[in-house]
Amino acid sequence: MIRVENLFKVYGRGENEVHALDGISFSVEKGEFVSIIGPSGSGKSTLLHILGGVDRPTSGHVYINGQDVYAQDDDHLAVFRRREVGLIYQFYNLIPVLNVTENITLPVLIDGRKVNEERLEELLNILRLKGREEHLPNQLSGGQQQRVSIGRALMNAPAVVLADEPTGNLDSKNSQEIVELLKASNKKYEQTLIVITHDENIALQADRVIALEDGKIVRDEVTFS
Repeated sequence: MIRVENLFKVYGRGENEVHALDGISFSVEKGEFVSIIGPSGSGKSTLLHILGGVDRPTSGHVYINGQDVYAQDDDHLAVFRRREVGLIYQFYNLIPVLNVTENITLPVLIDGRKVNEERLEELLNILRLKGREEHLPNQLSGGQQQRVSIGRALMNAPAVVLADEPTGNLDSKNSQEIVELLKASNKKYEQTLIVITHDENIALQADRVIALEDGKIVRDEVTFS
C-alpha cells in the first residue's frame, strides 16, 4: 500500500540546515494500523505531511498503491490528496461557518463530485452525529468536533487515513472513543491507518509502532495488542 524509499526533507541552508527527515525507508501493508511516535522535532509531522501529499520531500520517493506520489504535477497531486488520503488534525480545522454535514461533505464538493448520501448517513450514525447535522462547530464539544473532522477525512473513502495527534486536545474518555472509531473504520473499510501520537496507550493499540528520533527510524516493532 505505502512504500517510502530513502526520504529526506531538509529545511534551510548552510549553518541553518536542518534535516527533518534523514533517509527514511519503510513499507506499510494495506489495512495495517501503524502508530508513529517520537519526541518533538523528531520529524513525525513532516513525515505525515509528505505521506499525505501536503509537503514535497527534498529527495526520495513515496509510493501509494504503486504510484509515485511526487512524480505528479501539483494539479494531479491535489486530486490525489483529495481522493486517496484522509487527513485528521489535532486542531480539527473545521470551517466555522459550515455546519456538520457541510464540513463532512466539503472534500467531495470541492472535488466536483456528487455526495454519496448512503455513506454520509452511515458516517453520521457511526460518529454519533445524528441530530447534529445543522450544528456549527462552535455548538459542538471538542470530541464532537473531532468526530466531524474524522467524518470529513473518511467521506471520500480514502485508501489511506493519516492522523496527526488526533486526541491531543481531548480528555482520556474522548481520546479512547476517537481511537476506537479510527480502529473500527480501519477494519470495516480496510483502510491503511497511520497515527502520530505522544500517548503510549494509543500507540500500543496499533499493529505496529515506528519510533523516530532526529529524522531517523530508531525502532520499528510489531505490537501484540
